Amino acid sequence: MNTVDMPLYHLLELLPKHATPGRGVIGDADPLVPHDSRAPLTQEMQMSNAMTRLAASETPGEAAPATKQQTDEVDFGVQPTRSVQLPDPEPLLINLTHSVLEVLAGTRELDQLIRWLTKDVYDILLKRVVLSARARVATGKQVHRPRVTVLRTIITHPADGIVEAVVIVRTPVRTRAIAIRLEGLDNRWRASAISVL
Repeated sequence: MNTVDMPLYHLLELLPKHATPGRGVIGDADPLVPHDSRAPLTQEMQMSNAMTRLAASETPGEAAPATKQQTDEVDFGVQPTRSVQLPDPEPLLINLTHSVLEVLAGTRELDQLIRWLTKDVYDILLKRVVLSARARVATGKQVHRPRVTVLRTIITHPADGIVEAVVIVRTPVRTRAIAIRLEGLDNRWRASAISVL
């Protein structure tokens, strides 16, 4: 097989450990000085030239062929689920609203909600939990379970397997709105966005 026809990872394996692709071998003459075309090319210089040609021939944005690992991730990763295969989202929206407010108040562990949250939402809520805990320590407030009354739930279905909702709740201090986006993933609803307003 010609080195120009070899995949990039095979070419890298052929390079000596002290070589830099496109630069020749460390310790060679200055790479800015042109090589005398009459002098024979060393194997390292041939490999360097092949790497340079290969890098120049690849067009940006051209997708590499999928590997077995990538196709397995597509087949066995998180799978979307249609709305007709999922239960009514309203009970989950109400329970998730209560639970998120309890988590922010410090009376519930965030880990209890991990089954119903995507990783991004979990990370964002974790930051808010830490900030809320610091604020309680700084002000000396005690942890109290919030008394929440759901006033109204507005649910929309912008696409199959997606629910966007606003849950309006009243607490003794004020009225709040919690915006939640649910996506049908792996045969259950999971929150892909939560905003406590």
